[in-house]
Formats: sequence, C-alpha cells, structure tokens
Amino acid sequence: MEPQARPRRVTIVDVARHAEVSTTAVSKVLRNAYGASPEMRAKVRRAIDELGYRPNAGARGLRGQTYTIGVTLPDIRNPFFPEILDGITTSLADTEYQVLLGPGCNGEKEEARVTEAMIDRGMDGIILVAPISSRAHMERVGSAVPTVVIGRHGSSPAYDTVADDDVEGAALVVGHLAGLGHRRIAHIEHHETDPTRLTEMPNARRADGYRQAMRQHGLEEWTDVVSTSYTQDGGYRGTKELLARPVRPTAVFAGADIVAMGVLEAVAEAGLSVPGDLSVAGYDNTTFAAFGPISLTSVDQGGREMGQNAVRLLLERIADRGRRSAQVTLSPTLVPRRSTARLTE
Repeated sequence: MEPQARPRRVTIVDVARHAEVSTTAVSKVLRNAYGASPEMRAKVRRAIDELGYRPNAGARGLRGQTYTIGVTLPDIRNPFFPEILDGITTSLADTEYQVLLGPGCNGEKEEARVTEAMIDRGMDGIILVAPISSRAHMERVGSAVPTVVIGRHGSSPAYDTVADDDVEGAALVVGHLAGLGHRRIAHIEHHETDPTRLTEMPNARRADGYRQAMRQHGLEEWTDVVSTSYTQDGGYRGTKELLARPVRPTAVFAGADIVAMGVLEAVAEAGLSVPGDLSVAGYDNTTFAAFGPISLTSVDQGGREMGQNAVRLLLERIADRGRRSAQVTLSPTLVPRRSTARLTE
C-alpha cells in the first residue's frame, strides 16, 4: 500500500486568493494591524475558517514574531493561579497571541529550564507568575524577551511587575479578627529559604504585615507564626502544631486559601469546629472559598485583574522595548464569610 502524501499546507497566498484580496491585506488582518477595514477583516476571517489556515509559527518567528506568550506557574494545584490565567487569556482573546503554559514545579532549576525553553522557542513575551527565581535570573529573562512578573515586589529596569499590597491584605485579616474579639491570632506562613528574597516575596510581606498589624492592635504578645508551606499539607501540619500549644489560638490567618484547606482538615480531624472552636481566614479568595460548605473568609487580591494588567504591560513592552519599567500594585479587599465569628469565651 502506497503511503499517503501529506496534504499541502494552506498558505497566506491561498487565503488571499480565496478572499480575493492581496497578501498584504491578509497579513494586516493576521497582525491586527492598522489599515484593514471591517469588511476586509470579515472576508479574510471567513477565508481562513473555510480553508482551515493556520499560521506557521516558525516562519512568523523568522519575521520577528511568533505571536505566542509564555506563562510559567510554580504550582498547577494552587486554585488561585487559574484566576490569573483567566485575566491573561481574556485580555488576549481578541488578539493573535496564543498562551502556552510551563510548570515551574516550585524549584529554581525547573523554573529556569522552563523560561529558557520559552526564550529558545522565540516566544514574544513571558509572564512569570509567582516566580521563586533569583532577581538575577529574572533580569536575564527580561533582557532576552519582554517580561512581566506577577506576585513579586520590588522593581527592575529589565521587567515590569504586578503585585498585591500584601502588607495591607494581612492587616485587613488581623483587623477583622481583632474586631471580632480575638486576641490569640496565629499565622501560618510559607517558609522562605532564601534571605535575599525576603523583601520581594508575597509570603514574607504577608507575614510582616501580620506582625505589624498585631503590634498596631496591641496584640504583639500573642504573635504566633508557624512556618510551613503554601500547600494544603502545609496548612494541615501548621494547624497540628498550633493545636498542640498549651494555650491554643482562637483564630488562624492562613497565608493562602490552599493553606486554609489544610487548616480545616486538621480542625475536623481534632474533633473541633470552625468557627465555633477556631476562626479561620485565608488569602486569595479562590472560587472554592465561596462554596457553601466551606464559606471561607478570605482576602481578594484580584487575580483576574493581575492577569489583565500583566497583559497590558507586556503588550506595551513588546511594542516598545525601550520604555521604562512599570510597577502595578493592587489594593486588596476582605471578603468575610462564615469561617470567622465573634469570640464567645
């Protein structure tokens, strides 16, 4: 049996003939460039759909753009990151850009491998979501390709940043719990292994914000921080440690909603109730925080808005590599739910 010949790839010339326009007009539509009328765009789009045309990313790369945006995620299991992705993909929906994801796997070497692969494949821009890489590595990435960093504080001429005011977010939680009469308010943080990142990482900022707020409310003597990780297991282990205290806390501020899930698991295992025995607040206001059986008080840091701002900054930097770097800081809000209640003892 003779092997079947591979079908010929549909080209931009085929699209132009089918739409009865010039190849220049097709190129303008594909690039979303100025000068293509709505009627021309409609004709070209119809021809593209009818012929099944797909742009050749390699060829486009040789001409200077691949129309791909790389997005790295440190942990695909954290339910907050889809909120950011929603903002990114929604903002790019009406453009020619395609988002490609790369898992960073919560490791510096793995994160570097992913970002380097994105650079090698000619992606037009990269969005690093909550990266754990060193500043030096992020600056190397930003020097090679337009880059926006989400979730890291500080600034660099090499890349733009979008972050939440984590100190203020922590203050909102402590103020809420203190207003409900709680004094023994504990915090479960993500242990920071690199002291050079302490001023930039959101987990460190939230822990600092917690300590500052406890002092401001006259509760410094009850400051209690357990260092684990921003995972469900980290929340579980941290809560087991807190519940073993001679005098246990009456409220827990989990540094992330995924951590709060571990807190709820450990509380239930101990035969206690939320909020009857322990008030619990999270951070991120993820989708499951609003689920009726959970009803978790949480800080909304605007994940979708983070993604939207990152896209805006990235497209600006792609268009003008020489512009000054920009920093966007979003203001968080507290969303009270049933997991926190007034202290009755």
